[in-house]
Amino acid sequence: MTDQPASFLDLLEADDRRELEARAGHRRFKVGSTLMHEGAPGAEVVLVLTGRVKVTVTTADGREIVLGFCGPGELIGDLAVIDEESRSGTAEAMEPVEALAVAAPDFRALIDRSPGFASAVLRNLVRRFRDADRRRVEFAAAQTLGRVGARLIELADRHGEPVEDGIAITLPISQEELAGWTGSSREAVAKALHTLRELGCIRTERRRITVLDEDGLRAQAA
Repeated sequence: MTDQPASFLDLLEADDRRELEARAGHRRFKVGSTLMHEGAPGAEVVLVLTGRVKVTVTTADGREIVLGFCGPGELIGDLAVIDEESRSGTAEAMEPVEALAVAAPDFRALIDRSPGFASAVLRNLVRRFRDADRRRVEFAAAQTLGRVGARLIELADRHGEPVEDGIAITLPISQEELAGWTGSSREAVAKALHTLRELGCIRTERRRITVLDEDGLRAQAA
């Protein structure tokens, strides 16, 4: 496993974190609950404390495209608050989620008042844009097997837990969600997972994937 990138919360200085918490309201979301809706006004940002969240967009023909997954310490909804446009995606709780919600005016005030807070917001945005650029390159250059392998490596790095024979991906992701994340059909993802199992790279169970050969999986992703 590689080192995980710092979350937004990790980027904050202690004073800025206290100020953020002072302006925030505590929220709890059940599994399947929506934290924010695509197309809605950007009225607040949400900082995830516990649990994990799926972020999606819906195409004109009703297909769900997965943009990514957010976990503890990560910020959701900041773009719509910064540019005062509508939400670009829907965020849904995959697990019970505890979070802090900060109203848009308060969040913008923190950016204006604290250079350190503004720097953390900017660094967080840059990281996400770099990740998006990397994925666009992968989509253009790789077939389904490579894209699935790359996403599994990312999940192992960010949501992996060492076990006796490898790295267990703790995020309960389905084949449909993996297909939506890789821009592939469910059938193509199923074939890719079968190939990776045959190669001894992974073991799959219901909503659980274990990476058995990280180097082999990285080779397929490359």
